[in-house]
Amino acid sequence: MEIGIDSFAAAMFDNTADKGARNVNVMAQLLERIEHADQAGLDVFGIGEHHRKEFLDSAPAMILAAAAARTKRIRLTSAVTVISAADPVRVFQNFATLDLISNGRAEIVAGRGSFIEAYPLFGYKLEDYDPLFAEKLELLLKIRDNEVVTWAGKYRAPLNNQAVYPRPVQASLPVWLGVGGTPQSFIRAGVMGLPLMVAIIGGETHRFRPLVDLYRKAGQQAGHAPERLKVGLHSIGYVGDTTQQAVNDFFPGYAEVFGKIGKERGWPPITRQQYDAQTGPTGALLVGSPEDVAEKILRHSEALGGVSRVTFQMDQAALPQQQLLKSIQLIGERLIPLVNG
Repeated sequence: MEIGIDSFAAAMFDNTADKGARNVNVMAQLLERIEHADQAGLDVFGIGEHHRKEFLDSAPAMILAAAAARTKRIRLTSAVTVISAADPVRVFQNFATLDLISNGRAEIVAGRGSFIEAYPLFGYKLEDYDPLFAEKLELLLKIRDNEVVTWAGKYRAPLNNQAVYPRPVQASLPVWLGVGGTPQSFIRAGVMGLPLMVAIIGGETHRFRPLVDLYRKAGQQAGHAPERLKVGLHSIGYVGDTTQQAVNDFFPGYAEVFGKIGKERGWPPITRQQYDAQTGPTGALLVGSPEDVAEKILRHSEALGGVSRVTFQMDQAALPQQQLLKSIQLIGERLIPLVNG
């Protein structure tokens, strides 16, 4: 099982008057964490895409390219690329270039995102949410698989025998499909034979098993080999020396962030009781000691019928950089051997 980290380059906790200096520091610390994850033996680091003032990840390929120059082995991916509001030609060119810089370590997780700011920002209508995604994903895959492309659709100018460069180092640039809880999204990924990255940030992980089964069934019916139908799990998490210490350290920032997001969406504030349920045996949060989190990951994998990749989203809880670096070290030194030993 591959183990890694996802980040949204969160910049919401530092109240420094000089926002430019704050953002420079946030980005420098993020690159330090990616470099440390590479040295600690983690398998993958993902950067999200948002277009909000509290996140600095509006251009993830640029962050990943900077990280590529400072790392040697870790795979570098989006988490996710909001393909609905992007030009698939430019997405492919950006990640093919990243693949060249990193010598074959680039990946894309294509998705629709959990926020809607990208749609008006780039001139798209939210009511076209699903057809935009379907059409642009189709074009991205066609560009990936063909150096010269002829294509026509509704939301982008057609391509007529058009070559797209550069081409990546990898023969087929990996494209995962990032999904939340929509059955049609799971079925789409299975029909297309794409690996699946499931974002489970709340509730009980085992409840996603029927959706994962839909994915595998659709893929098998479409004739895809089982090894192509990989399932990844993106969860909020943090690893500390002990479970009690990790749970206590992570809660204040977690409650603040999701309280802000929840307020936008009409949710009630996060309570400690709800949080403790989420960090418990069947809850989605991967917070605890290396031993307890490893056990939980294996339990989640069994509940979902096998998981190929797990990524922690840990930098949205206002934890100091040294604690995040130590958590990454604990994942590399203690958690990964327990999961894969």
